[in-house]
Amino acid sequence: MTETIVYGDAAALAQATAARLLLRIGDVLAHRERADVVLTGGTVGTATLAEAARSPLASGVDWTSVHLWWGDERFVAIGDPDRNEGQAQEALLSSLPLPEENIHRMGAHGPFATAEDAAGSYDAEIAAAGTPAWDVLLLGLGPDGHVASLFPGHPGFGDAGASALAVHDSPKPPPTRVSLSLAQINRAREVWLLAAGEAKANVAARCIHGDASLPGAAVHGTERTLWLLDAAAATRI
Repeated sequence: MTETIVYGDAAALAQATAARLLLRIGDVLAHRERADVVLTGGTVGTATLAEAARSPLASGVDWTSVHLWWGDERFVAIGDPDRNEGQAQEALLSSLPLPEENIHRMGAHGPFATAEDAAGSYDAEIAAAGTPAWDVLLLGLGPDGHVASLFPGHPGFGDAGASALAVHDSPKPPPTRVSLSLAQINRAREVWLLAAGEAKANVAARCIHGDASLPGAAVHGTERTLWLLDAAAATRI
């Protein structure tokens, strides 16, 4: 099932997505012992995490039963401001009673010599956790239609190999990254795609209408695919 929901502006989109995410986690934990959520970076993704930190709904979640993962990461040093996990730490994770072992960060440059090493380690970590079916997998949408670090026309897009991939020569800096593969993303029960702003309107419409050349059109949840847009990003759908 694919749905599109439109909010008035980017702030409303982040606030509503945060509430939706917290409620979804609560629903999952009412039926299963743990919830596995894949986070995204980007302006809207990070704003969503900040809104979740401020939400009164956060106190109703048993965070000891929640595991957090990432869809992609920039292969730079720990502490680099480009790191998605660092942005998430500041926006949300530092305010949660979340056990460190429940936070599954992708490897950084330094502890890992290459992006391939970091991707291989993440692949092994996913396997060690029982290859969980992600309950919610959040994705931002780039203006070129990329999601995670899967870019249109790039060798990583469509790679059905390992769970996590090394990405080199990314069209968007920094050039070296680690990303979940398309096949790994598409194991999620629910995939939520976030887009805000007029600059995303054309590409969001192309993805929603199934342009096979765009990674944003190729991702889907096994139970639900949810497009969450602000009014500016929805003008062409």
